[in-house]
Amino acid sequence: MLITRRKLAALAAGSIVAPAAAEETWPARPIRLIVPFIPGSSPDINARQVSEALGSRLGQPVVVENRPGAGGNIGLTYVARQAPPDGYTLLWATGSMVVNPPLYGRVDYDPIADFTPVTLAFGMTNVVAVRADSPIRDVAGLIERLRADPRTPYASGGFGSAAHLTVALFLASTGTAAEHIPFRGAPEIVNALRAGTVTFGMPQLQVALPLVRAGQLRALAVTSAQRAAQLPDVPALSETIPGFDYFSWMGLAGPANLPAPIVRRLDAALQEAIADPAFRTRVTADGTTIIGKGPEAFRDFLAQDLSRGRDVVRISGARIE
Repeated sequence: MLITRRKLAALAAGSIVAPAAAEETWPARPIRLIVPFIPGSSPDINARQVSEALGSRLGQPVVVENRPGAGGNIGLTYVARQAPPDGYTLLWATGSMVVNPPLYGRVDYDPIADFTPVTLAFGMTNVVAVRADSPIRDVAGLIERLRADPRTPYASGGFGSAAHLTVALFLASTGTAAEHIPFRGAPEIVNALRAGTVTFGMPQLQVALPLVRAGQLRALAVTSAQRAAQLPDVPALSETIPGFDYFSWMGLAGPANLPAPIVRRLDAALQEAIADPAFRTRVTADGTTIIGKGPEAFRDFLAQDLSRGRDVVRISGARIE
């Protein structure tokens, strides 16, 4: 078969533009958004808000798929090791991505090399909470209780969860001890508090806020450096423990080598949603804080937070073998 130079040139040109054309037609089918935590958890709630906003702007459904377990490692490993970089499997990332490597000692992913950051979307404080009828009225009272009874039980969302590390850091900062009762997520923390099977917990504000407002839980403090706008009368832990600051984050990411045009389009769609007043009102009503940093800033943030995560794990003394 005779192939002329002109045909060779045409074939070469076609091989160059084919990937670009594929990216231009993206998305041509539904997108999966992997959430490494259980339904009803704070990451899951925000991921569903984001999936709806992205789907309406991208013209394809964005379907949340929960893959919980091992403090988020199961979902993280799935995206890092099994998801192709085609834009059809994305990750709803949280701070567990950078905390888990020093916490577990070994994980099956690199938090920097194995993911493509898209948008650092939201932040969230945790709440020091007890049951509404608890005799513990404030943080000083909680510290006094823990010094008197180091077997006082507290609930977390599982080993390595934000609720676990926050309490571990609190105990290290106050020189106290407590008995850790791990559950599968923040919804189970508040259920244990309401049932009285644990004395205190530090779930994320988003999950605790409705029960605080309903008078079923008492908020003693928030764990961020400043007070939360949704609970202006509740002090920050830093007002009792100077310098204390534990603040969770959530964002959109993909597997490594996600094509730049897809990254730009995803970030643009989410930034457009974040700029929408109706979306902002809906998201922030339950305690979420808008961050809205793009891919480059998100990548820099991950590197900084990996260092911070090592410090938190070291100071807290938390370790999972």
